[in-house]
Amino acid sequence: MATEILSEARSLRKIAIVDSHTAGEPTRCVCSGADELGKGTLAERMERLRRDHDDLRRAILCEPRGSDVLVGAWILAPDTPECAAAVIFFNNAGYLGMCGHGTIGMAVTLAHLGRIGPGAHAIQTPVGLVKVKLDGANTVTVENVPAYRSKKAVTVDVPGYGIVTGDVAWGGNWFFLVESDQRLELANVDHLTDFTWAIRGQLEASGVTGAQGAEIDHIELFGAPRDPANHSRNFVLCPGKAYDRSPCGTGTSAKLACLIADGKLAPGQAWRQEGILDTVFEGRVRIDDGKVIPSITGSAYITAEATLLFDPADPFRQGIGT
Repeated sequence: MATEILSEARSLRKIAIVDSHTAGEPTRCVCSGADELGKGTLAERMERLRRDHDDLRRAILCEPRGSDVLVGAWILAPDTPECAAAVIFFNNAGYLGMCGHGTIGMAVTLAHLGRIGPGAHAIQTPVGLVKVKLDGANTVTVENVPAYRSKKAVTVDVPGYGIVTGDVAWGGNWFFLVESDQRLELANVDHLTDFTWAIRGQLEASGVTGAQGAEIDHIELFGAPRDPANHSRNFVLCPGKAYDRSPCGTGTSAKLACLIADGKLAPGQAWRQEGILDTVFEGRVRIDDGKVIPSITGSAYITAEATLLFDPADPFRQGIGT
């Protein structure tokens, strides 16, 4: 009997993870199992994960091992020598080009694992190289990919809610940013989720997209901050219908691009973005050859080191979800 139990234990697949949260939003860094994705460029490995091993995305993030709010960051060897690491971001609904809070969480995780030290490092993402600057154990500044506003003052008639006007902007993901008088409070999350989900559906129904027909899969509401030390407060709905607990790094980047386009923010000027949990990201931009390069500063904390176990006899070993 003991031999049989030992044999079964050895058949369990294992994947090492480190969990963290950035301003309240969790990141699950995947630290092993990259052999499944084979060799090649980051784009090739991401496509291999999407095409051949999407069950791993679901198994790592979704129930019963995870939850809808988790964002995954699969840490890989870079295919370009100037980078400290490469990463594929994913969530309960699919794959993300970039993730601001996830990059902050990944940088703190890499430091926790002894793979990087204080100072500046380059990280390879599916949408391009980003830079991270590690200040101490928990604080990170991410210099993101160029951000820009694609369309200004787009109006859609949202069933049940009426006319909604917003800007379409890129901050590493596509956003529809709406100035709103909605109550941006944790107690109002159910209503905010319904409202923003309806906006997303109407954008799709109306054919409103990002560049080259890209789906707008993030909706950002913003309004007056609770703390007068901050400039704005936001609520961001992510692609899988989970709301961002943090002020959203790519969403803040998109917001900064809109502010620059409207002449409401100067290069180098700080913008303090408050999230639904009252946590804050501080953003700045620099202009490089006419491009808006946003930087986001936030803090992350390690919450767990663990080994995920995949029992071939477990009917839910591949996760519950889509």
